Amino acid sequence: MPPPLPTTAILLLAAVLLHFPPPSTATNQYSNADKNCTNKWIFIRQLPPRFNTDLLSNCSVYPLFDDFCPYVPNHGLGYKTHNKSQSWFRTDPFMLELIFHRRMLEYSCLTTTPNQANAFYVPYYGGMDSIKYLYGPEVNNSFQHGKDLYNYLSQKNSPAIWNKNLGHDHFMVLSRSAWDLNQPLGNDPLLFGTSFLELPEFYNVTALTLEARAYPWQERALPYPTSFHPPSLSFLKSWINRVKKSKRSTLMLFAGGGRISANPNIRKSIRLECENATQMSADGTGYSNLCEFVDCSNGVCEHDPLKFTKPMLQATFCLQPPGDTPTRRSTFDSIIAGCIPVFFDELTAKKQYGWHFPVDQYHKFTVFIQKEEVVFKGIKILDVLKSIPGNEIRRMRERVIQMMPRVIYRRHGSSLGLKELKDAFDIAVEGTLKRIKSRLKEVAAQ
Repeated sequence: MPPPLPTTAILLLAAVLLHFPPPSTATNQYSNADKNCTNKWIFIRQLPPRFNTDLLSNCSVYPLFDDFCPYVPNHGLGYKTHNKSQSWFRTDPFMLELIFHRRMLEYSCLTTTPNQANAFYVPYYGGMDSIKYLYGPEVNNSFQHGKDLYNYLSQKNSPAIWNKNLGHDHFMVLSRSAWDLNQPLGNDPLLFGTSFLELPEFYNVTALTLEARAYPWQERALPYPTSFHPPSLSFLKSWINRVKKSKRSTLMLFAGGGRISANPNIRKSIRLECENATQMSADGTGYSNLCEFVDCSNGVCEHDPLKFTKPMLQATFCLQPPGDTPTRRSTFDSIIAGCIPVFFDELTAKKQYGWHFPVDQYHKFTVFIQKEEVVFKGIKILDVLKSIPGNEIRRMRERVIQMMPRVIYRRHGSSLGLKELKDAFDIAVEGTLKRIKSRLKEVAAQ
């Protein structure tokens, strides 16, 4: 169990603020003439605390949502899984805004000169702010979500910065699925969701979300934070060695909720096939177990990585079916464990994480089985996976391990050696800068 929280949320907030270095400490690490920062300069928009850190003080006031106070410490990484842990934390994906903000303060090409900036980061905790509209007192005013922020950026705080490109050069992180933030402005306000991403005022802003929709140009999905945040290259290498040496005694694994719908769907098919597989002999396959199901019902796995990481270390393939929405944190948990992801819908990863999963490399570390083939045509997942040659499996696992640094969020303040490897944050910033540069060219040509 995590240690008890401070007696008041204000104390918790104060502890967080004390550990946030002022932006000036991360600025001027490079001179203006340094070629390393050409086209990479970022200016952090200064927001009143009500748009970010003040929201942390409400971490326990939404009983219909959850008490997220235990996941705020360590700048959003949460408490350590045990006292001596250096790399493993009880991380909640909804803390990505806080994690990203903390890492931005370490970004080496920050500038305090707006005219020098190639992009502007808005440290707005929009996912946290949405909770009051989704579960709290503002549930009937979800169409208002974001309007106060827009008024501040465009009218109250250096409006010339916003008006120069009308937001095309701005970006922000929203640690929710885009589907939670796309309620049409004219809808009944009692419907679930806010209208943040439907506000015309923010159409030009690049929104980095946990899950993006396929059509709006401004959205881009970022990897879900896992519980693994190494502080140095040695800790990362140590974990990779463990992953490489792990004995894979299970052919395939599914970690997810235990409920089975009455209607045909891919999760139901997986559960039924896995139950049948436990009664089959694994002789001749090289495995002692054909399928393992890790029951993560009621969120029991969400903040306890031991429950699923150890089984994933022992599995060759990890099944990643879509659920309420296409994407899953489990995709990234499986990569951390060296377990080859098996997808059943292209929206689960291929059409989401193009920056982090290069499309031309996608087939080299994943398996794809069309969900309709399984649900309606009787294709057996086990038959498909057993048909993959052993040498091909070894190549795929090697590629999965190579992908690992691209999907982790290394610990803030990490050592220089680890910083030389691009992690999920680095790739997200690089992709955002390229996207903004391209967009500004398009706008200028119009």
